[in-house]
Amino acid sequence: MARILTLTLNPALDLTVRLPRLTPGEVNRSETLLTHAAGKGVNVAQVLADLGHVVNVGGFLGRANPQAFDALIASRGFGDSFIRVPGETRSNIKIAEQDGRVTDINAPGPLVSEQAQQDLLTLITTVGPDFDAVVVAGSLPRGVSPQWFQNMLEQLKALGLKVVLDTSGEALRAGLKAGPWMVKPNTEELAEALDNATDAVSQLHQQGVEHVVVSDGAAGVTWYSSAATLHATPPQVTVASTVGAGDSLLAGMLHGLLSGDTPEQTLRRATAIAAMAVTQIGFGISDDAQLARLESGVVVRTLTEQ
Repeated sequence: MARILTLTLNPALDLTVRLPRLTPGEVNRSETLLTHAAGKGVNVAQVLADLGHVVNVGGFLGRANPQAFDALIASRGFGDSFIRVPGETRSNIKIAEQDGRVTDINAPGPLVSEQAQQDLLTLITTVGPDFDAVVVAGSLPRGVSPQWFQNMLEQLKALGLKVVLDTSGEALRAGLKAGPWMVKPNTEELAEALDNATDAVSQLHQQGVEHVVVSDGAAGVTWYSSAATLHATPPQVTVASTVGAGDSLLAGMLHGLLSGDTPEQTLRRATAIAAMAVTQIGFGISDDAQLARLESGVVVRTLTEQ
């Protein structure tokens, strides 16, 4: 299997509250309260580990509350490439209702100094050549500019790594200029980043992006590559939480591409992994038999040949 580095510049402790229905302005009683060491790259790492890959996790981590991340790194056997910074890693509250609706309350995260940013660049320059691919996912913490982010992606590319990008807003705009190997926006994020350009995918291919994977919730996933455009429709499932679905999809896509699977099999499995993610609270592949059943329910079709 492959060696993969995931970078989460703004990780979070996810506090997931489950309740039948949220009633604003009133006392709400939860059914469960779960705390996870999370952040998009950390979530991706857990799925990749379940798929058999060797994974390092990195980014910026607050020195004041590292316990949940240290425990996850130890239990999963991840390599630790985090730069510790002053302050606390942020906490995000996710309120998951019985009908699958999730309300997010996300904190801003610690302020990352220029020295910490340089320390991360030095670290990835040192360890980067050991990996086959790098996943850069999630938002930017305070102190990190979109321009610095673009420069980091360009340095990762210069190391010969396959760069996979999953972010939004100004970070996505800047990141696309670096021409990553694969990007995984949802439909709204892509439209915002490219100002609703009618030739958005062609524009990205011209910038050097080989794989554009666009997620659209229950409507499915469209994968634009240089060879073909494929669409996958997921099976119907009972939704517990949509948190981590996109991260699971990305991990499945990267797994298939690095494993040499056919395009159809790659997209089918990735879509099934994302479908499994919405049936559970937490991250990872919890049941191989369930995954196989979900795969059999995914419909993959070719939209256009390029």
